[in-house]
Amino acid sequence: MSVLDGILDGVREDLRDRMAEVDVQYLCGRADARVDRLTPNETVAALRGDGVRVIAEVKRSSPALGSLAAITDPAALATQYAAGGAAAVSVLTEARRFSGSLDDLAAVRAEVAVPLLRKDFVVHPYQVIEAAAYGADLLLLIVAALSQEDLELLMLEADHAGLAVLVEAHTEVEVVRAVDAGARVIGINARDLTTLEVHRETFARLVGHVPAGVVTVAESGIRDGDDVRAYVEAGADAVLVGSALVRSDNPATAVSDLVSAGRREGTR
Repeated sequence: MSVLDGILDGVREDLRDRMAEVDVQYLCGRADARVDRLTPNETVAALRGDGVRVIAEVKRSSPALGSLAAITDPAALATQYAAGGAAAVSVLTEARRFSGSLDDLAAVRAEVAVPLLRKDFVVHPYQVIEAAAYGADLLLLIVAALSQEDLELLMLEADHAGLAVLVEAHTEVEVVRAVDAGARVIGINARDLTTLEVHRETFARLVGHVPAGVVTVAESGIRDGDDVRAYVEAGADAVLVGSALVRSDNPATAVSDLVSAGRREGTR
């Protein structure tokens, strides 16, 4: 069994528990009551600009690195990210391996105005409604975790819920599947989800398979400005950074430094 398979088994078990406890109609009502919602077009636009945009992540732990930071106040951390110039904030909501929750997402939503990504292992339409109900503007869908039919179904569900979608791939086949599904934002993950090893050349190797006009996000293993500058040269529109930021003594400054590193030549 791969690492991803093990994570998905736990996700499905926890999902069954939540579905038994929380009626989907309650979630739909909560989603409909939101007054802070961004449109998918606004969310996608926030991830593209003159320089590489930084998506800063609220993440307590990971299967690859173990415990990263306690993060007793995820909203305060996200506020620092936004102050540093983050274009969006990613919130891990998976509990078993990443120590996250939907309450973290709601807490961050209450304090920041930038687009929020619900980062989790989404395998069922119920999770799409959860994302909308708890404050997300953007939803992660991982190609490796889904059949093509399920990927396209969940993208349609996200559209109905008013969410943009970040479709994550880490092989050429998965990038092609993301493109075929109509993804407007494609994340290329440098971490192999079966072994958890990071291969930083993955983005440069795969980005050529993404059509012009699709937003590209470089994910995983981004340590510092040098890594960001490498992704600038490779043509990334955005970078998603977690571990390096949650370990920082000054998250706002750390984000600001990455934003500065992501400015393309000729921009200020």
